[in-house]
Amino acid sequence: MAKQAVTKQTQTTNDWFGTFAAGTSSWLGSKWGFSGAALFVLAWAISGPMFHYSDGWQLVINSGTNIITFIMVFLIQNTQNRDARAINLKLDELIRAIDQAGDSMIDIENLSDEELDKLQSKYEKVKAACLAREGRGQQTAEGK
Repeated sequence: MAKQAVTKQTQTTNDWFGTFAAGTSSWLGSKWGFSGAALFVLAWAISGPMFHYSDGWQLVINSGTNIITFIMVFLIQNTQNRDARAINLKLDELIRAIDQAGDSMIDIENLSDEELDKLQSKYEKVKAACLAREGRGQQTAEGK
């Protein structure tokens, strides 16, 4: 099983947009993406006196950042959707592999909000019971 461990993080997808979104998000989230954006803003700021801080000069940064932000929302959402799906599949596998785990937890992301509220309430009660036991255990240890 150790031989199956992935040593290098790679993202492969079957569709062009998934590949593009993964690659773009990876690059833009790197130090190089940040450095490029910072250099662009610095060049824009330095060019202000040359353009007399005109409306057109301001429009360049406003329009550019708005367009980039608009496009990045879709790229980030695609990446988040893929990551959430992968995490859910990994958790489903862990639930399946552990005998004591409740199989009913597999695929709960498709439940209604009311059903999720009921599950949350159930696990909050379990947490409260654990904390109560923990508190009694500390009192017993302190009483010795």
